[in-house]
Parts: sequence; structure tokens; C-alpha cells
Amino acid sequence: MTARETPEPGTPAGARRPGFATALFLGRPETDPLTGPAGDPRRLQPAEERFLARLRDFCEKEVDSAAIERADRIPDEVVEGLKDLGALAIRLPRRYGGLGLSTHCYLRALMLTSTTHPALSELLAAHQAIGLVQPLLLFGTDEQKRAFLPRCVREISAFALTEADIGNDPFRMHTTAVYDPASDSYVLDGVKTWTTNGVVADLLVVMAVVPAGESGDGGMTAFVVEADAPGVTVERRNSFLGLRGLENGCVRLHRVVVPAGHRIGAEGEGLAIALAAQDTGRLSLPAVSAAAAKWSVRIARQWSAARVQFGRPLARHDAVAGKVSFIAATAFALEALVEVIARRAAAGDTDTRLDAELAKLFASEQAWVIADELVQLRGGRGYETAESAVARGERGVPVEQLLRDVRVGRIFDGSSEALRAFLAHDLIEAHRAAARGRDTGPWQGTADAGKSPGAEETVGTADSVAAGEAVDPAAVGKVPRPAAAGKAAGTGIPAGPDASAGRHDAGLDDHLEFVARTSRRIAGELAAVAADSGPEGEGLDGRQRFLGRIVDVGAELYAMSASCVYARALGGADGSPAELADAFCRQARLRVAESLARLGENTDAADRAVTGHVLDGRYTWLEEGVVDVSVDGPWIAEQRPGPATGPSLRRVIRPAGTPKTARPSSDETTRRIP
Repeated sequence: MTARETPEPGTPAGARRPGFATALFLGRPETDPLTGPAGDPRRLQPAEERFLARLRDFCEKEVDSAAIERADRIPDEVVEGLKDLGALAIRLPRRYGGLGLSTHCYLRALMLTSTTHPALSELLAAHQAIGLVQPLLLFGTDEQKRAFLPRCVREISAFALTEADIGNDPFRMHTTAVYDPASDSYVLDGVKTWTTNGVVADLLVVMAVVPAGESGDGGMTAFVVEADAPGVTVERRNSFLGLRGLENGCVRLHRVVVPAGHRIGAEGEGLAIALAAQDTGRLSLPAVSAAAAKWSVRIARQWSAARVQFGRPLARHDAVAGKVSFIAATAFALEALVEVIARRAAAGDTDTRLDAELAKLFASEQAWVIADELVQLRGGRGYETAESAVARGERGVPVEQLLRDVRVGRIFDGSSEALRAFLAHDLIEAHRAAARGRDTGPWQGTADAGKSPGAEETVGTADSVAAGEAVDPAAVGKVPRPAAAGKAAGTGIPAGPDASAGRHDAGLDDHLEFVARTSRRIAGELAAVAADSGPEGEGLDGRQRFLGRIVDVGAELYAMSASCVYARALGGADGSPAELADAFCRQARLRVAESLARLGENTDAADRAVTGHVLDGRYTWLEEGVVDVSVDGPWIAEQRPGPATGPSLRRVIRPAGTPKTARPSSDETTRRIP
């Protein structure tokens, strides 16, 4: 069994239509679901704009990001200031004391705080996306919501799931919760290794396994735990490559008594609750990645114009121009992904779980490449710390910090490798459902969708790649005939000379046509795998990289579609959004061509053989002549339950005698009252 085999509750089956990602991999990329209401897609409600203005003012005037980086700690006064603004309760409904603002506003807030210092956005996101707020809103009882959600306006929560031996496999969990019928409570024992906000949390959502017994079948279950309850100990504060200031800790639970009324959902529903909360939270990382990319555009523009080499500004050299273009075009695509998926998720009529996962995968991977290219563009100054540059009398630009900070995006909330495998598993199941005739929703297209296109339709098919034939990157997935009048096939967007005449974005039709054709190509590949593999996924272990390339192609196609839709929504008299969308799509098509070519010609089998030899010790001679400075110890620590052996390192930010919280008006934030 895998983590993805547990269905996500909360919405009746069939109540929401599949998201764009599902349709894309089934060969039906209608972009109509990505299209939002008329008007500027960036515009928010006045109250939201005022909140973001106050938050920006606070970040610019009250937060010393360099001090956070030096001290590896967010000052108490900064955390209290965020509380005063209501930043801990942006989406929390007003009936519980929150601001009741939109997901869009929340994501914009994360973009502001992450570019101030990423520890701030991690504090806010860990509390609101996967901390207590979201699980209770989705699965809590009315009594639980009344008891705990008002506290989340000023008290910090954390989600305690990960253990030393879990990784992406939650079924290896060792933390237990044993029910005591005499007291109608559970006794929790275990150790949680990496708990973001765990050091400063007032409330914890703890995942534990309930043994099967008289109370039921047991299974993974979620509990609300007071962070200062007897038996809860923060044993250490963890340190990382980046994200300095992150309050991530190792939390021990020893015979912690939790009332049965603090259990979220039923016994055994914990994984489903975790997945549902993580689904919403996964848009946080794309937003943070987009913010990092947007900041990178600013630095690349200013630096490459100011720096002169060989008589010309840096960006006027062709090798550097390619980097600047990539950064700008990809930043636009990441913003487009966040905007279109957030609006679709907010509408509530679409299952955007796969969309969010695909966005997380693509955004975190591209943000890392952008950061690496920005370091290269800055040269030695990119490798130098901002503080060192200031000491030399130059502008302090924290590019090396960006590289350290964005790297974790490829690991947090599911590693890229795990997400590719999970997505591939779900998409294969979607193809099996389609083959069984269950895929009959009115939004899902024709019965022929999902079938592999014929050789006469697509240039660069799997057969041609496998045979070693040359593939024109610009032609992969394209059709050697004009699109039909009316709409570009599978795009939901008008096509043809009458529709595109005089438009800045007319050239985007060709990119959307490419998306439609290539979508059917990867749908055919997935359908073939679904037909060849067993019902429990037998035969897929040796095809993870093959399926991962298909997922990566789909991510590129999704980003292309979002970019085109977003560019058209922005409009612009100068056509600049369409220029960026076009640039991104051209770059993406080259990456798609490479991934498609490697479906048929790759080193996967040889790599597996070499890896086997490495593990067998065949190449240990290669390891000679170096010094290993690793500190001796077990690769994975055995986290034995039991009492704490030292003092708790929990940091209490909430001061004694916390002031009362005023209920905000329609455009006011939560504030402290003496």
C-alpha cells in the first residue's frame, strides 16, 4: 500500500470535476477551466489590498532580514507584529476572529514575507496551511472549531507528522495513541523529528497510529495536542542548509494524555486529513517559488545593466542574455501557475489536488534553476554573502542565500521524485478508469480522448524516437495541417485568422495547439503503461524515470497553458505579457522535446545495473584517496519512546497575559487591545 491509496474525504464523490491536470494527461487540455472572470486577474478586493499594503509596510520598516539571517531567529517583536496584523489568520473565517480573506490574498502575503525573509513565510504557512487551521476547518467538529480556531488568531500551531524513518512513507510511523476507555482519552508516545514551528508552537496537530482493538480498526489518526501538556518536550532545534530562522524542532511525546474530544475525525482518517491539508498547503511553495523568481528578475535586470564587460552591459552579451530571458520568462510562468490554480481552487467546483502537486513540482524545480543561474550571472558576487559585500562597500544582494533557501523546495511537501511517482500512479489509475468507461463526466471530452495519436498526426512519436530518428524540437507534438476554424483543437480558445487578426497574443494559438497535440501523445504513453501494468502497479518499479519524464512533460504543458491564459487575461496595450508567454513557451517546447526523446533513448537500464554494482561494493576502489569527515553514528537514529532526558527547548513567544483580540471590521486587521 502507498500513501496515495487512501482517498481524500470531505467532498462527495463526483461533486467536483477533475482539474486541468487530469484532463491534460488524458489528452483533453481544455483551457476554459483555467480562465477566470473578466478583468485584471491581479486585482484583489479593497480590504485585501489594504491588508497587503499594511503587511508590506511592516516588512519594509519593521523587519531586519539580515538580522534574522545572522541570528538564525525571528525576533519576538516581529512575530508579535505579524500577529497584530492578523497575518496568522488571513484565511480564517471572521466568525472565529480571523480576517476571512481569500486564498489569493494569503498567497500574495506569502510572496511578500518570503522575499523579506523566507523564515517568515514558513512560519505563516506551516501554521495556516498544514497546522491546526486547515485540518480543523476541513474535518473538525463545531465544538473543536469554537474551542481552537479563535486561539489560532494569535497562537502558533504546528503539524507533527515526520519521523526519522518515515520520509515519503507515512505507513512506517511509530508514534502510537492508545485509547483508555476509563478516562475517554488517548495516551500518545513517540518522537517527531522535523516539526516546522514545533519550537514555538502553542498547539500541535500530532499524527499517531491507534492500535486496532475494541474501539475500532485503529490506524493513523490526528490529534490536537497542547504544546505545554505534560510529556511534550522540544528536545532540539534543528538547523539546515538554508531557511535560517526556521523554528523546526524534534518533539518528544511521552505518555501525553489527550482527551478523545481532541481527536480530529475518526480513528484511521489521519492520513486522509494530512493529504487534504497538504493539498491546500502545496500552493504555498509555488507562490514562494514565484516570488523568488520575480525578485530574481529584478536583480538580473539591475545587475546586468549596471555591470559592463568588454565595453557592453553584461546582458548585451549573448550568453548572458539567454540567462536573463530564461529568468524573466519562467518567472512569468510561475506567477501564471499560481494565479490560475488559486482562482480555480477558490471556486470550489474543481478537484485541484493534482494541479497543485504538478505546480509544486514544476515551480520548485524551476526556482532552483533560476537561483543557480542568478548566482552565475552575478559571478563572484553571487557566491559572496550580502553581509560581506556590504563590508566591502557594495550593495548587499543575498543571492547566495536565495540559492540555499529555495533548495529545500525540491524536498519539502513531498520530494520531486516522490511527487513524480505519486502523480504517475494517480494518472495511470485515471486511464484505467477511462478504459473501464467510468470517465463520463460532461466536462471530460470525447470517448476517443486519451488514445495515442496516429503517426499521421504527430511528428516525433515514440516509435520514431525509439528508432533513433532525428526529432525537430520545434515540431514535436505539432500537426502538419492548420487548426480548424472556430477553436484550436482541445484549447477552448478561438483560433483562425478572423479571431487572431491584430492581437498581440495571436502567436499563442500555436503554443496551445502544441499543448493539445503533445497532451494526446503523453496520454497515449500513459494508456499503454496502464494496459501493461498490473492492477496493483506491478511492473512500474523499473519505469519510474520513464513515467517521471511524462510527468515533467505534462508540467511543462500545464505551465505553457497557464502562461497563455494568463497573458490573455492581462492583455496590455504593449503586448508585454504575450511576449513573456511566448518566450516561455518556446523555451518549454525545447525541454519537452528533450524529455520526449529520452522516452525511447535513455540509459535507465544501464543506470540500474551500475547502481546495483555500487551497492554490491564492486566499485569501492573508486572511493580510495579521500578523507571522510562524517561524524560516526547510525544513518537513521532509532527514536525510542520514553521520557525526556533534558530540558525542553520550547520557545514561548506569546507573552504572559496575552492581550485580548479585537474582532476586525471589514477592512481592519486583528489588533491588540490594552
